[in-house]
Amino acid sequence: MFIPCHRGGDSAAPDFKGFTLLMPAVSVGNVGQLAIDLVISTLDMPKVGYFYTDCLVPMVGNNPYATAEENSTELSINAEVYSLPSKKLVVLQIRSPFIKNKYRPFCETLLSWVKSSKCARVVLLSSSHAYQRDDEQLLGTPLRYLLTPDLEKAVGGHVKELNWKEMEKIAAYPGISDTDKVLHIPGGGITKLLFTESCSEGIQMAVLLKFCSEGDNIPDAFVLVNYLNEWLQLIKSEVSTSNNSTDPSSQWKIPSSWRLLFGNGLPPALF
Repeated sequence: MFIPCHRGGDSAAPDFKGFTLLMPAVSVGNVGQLAIDLVISTLDMPKVGYFYTDCLVPMVGNNPYATAEENSTELSINAEVYSLPSKKLVVLQIRSPFIKNKYRPFCETLLSWVKSSKCARVVLLSSSHAYQRDDEQLLGTPLRYLLTPDLEKAVGGHVKELNWKEMEKIAAYPGISDTDKVLHIPGGGITKLLFTESCSEGIQMAVLLKFCSEGDNIPDAFVLVNYLNEWLQLIKSEVSTSNNSTDPSSQWKIPSSWRLLFGNGLPPALF
């Protein structure tokens, strides 16, 4: 599944032992993917390979993190891997939606790669439909987290110090029985499946998500990446997530590809 890039005659595959794997779920508003863009761009992470998979819609495009004319013509595809050994961080960016009925094979292959590459833990950035929240979820912050039992043992205490809010389980049969509670992440794509599989396979995984709606989701991406930064301290930042700050003085570097996030302007010939 993982194919390394061989640059400058270096044929050795990168070593991810003990690294944190950071990745998005393809979910409502593409918030996780936008937040991952900010991480890769800000930390100037080099590409170390890509995922060869038939589970995602094929795509190819220009380098989304181009900084000069010379590197703007490099090609990018639907699932690429970036690494920063100094922070023990490996990032998988997914740029296209899943093909129908391919969620499960992708999750199985991904988790087997996580095990074989000996990554220490997985952090999944996701989002969920704001309009499908229950009464309890309407209160307070729009940010939530989930930890698998194995990660709870390792970092549960630290996460509690951050005063984060765990994703609530909701009644499986509302109005009939409130005793059976289930995890419900509408609009979350592979989030629930990947999390439950990680729980059963003993993989350390955290899910960080934001309730949001489709639209201009750049502010949501800033809020989610600041939330992630509270825990992992990827950059030194003054920005607080408590007031959903998207302060333009934020130290996150916006990638060049965001200039065309909503397409080109209207052609003057229309008027």
